[in-house]
Amino acid sequence: MTDANIRIPTAVRDRLAAIAAGEGMSLRAYLAHLVGTLLTPAERAKRAERTCEMLREWNGYDPTPTEETSLDAELDRRMTEAGASVI
Repeated sequence: MTDANIRIPTAVRDRLAAIAAGEGMSLRAYLAHLVGTLLTPAERAKRAERTCEMLREWNGYDPTPTEETSLDAELDRRMTEAGASVI
């Protein structure tokens, strides 16, 4: 396996190293583990489409693009509201 050098701020490296140590892992092992838990934008889009297909099959959920936009805006509003209330 070849190594890659990635330039990041020292503070970021130190934080990642501390998190890795807290999990009993080296920084290299932690980053490899972390990458395995994340999805690319294409993978997220594919998962979202599969979820919508499952909902349509299960209960007929099939919002129009206008309804999706409205629902997204409502979710954004609620997430903003929830974030503001935590502070």
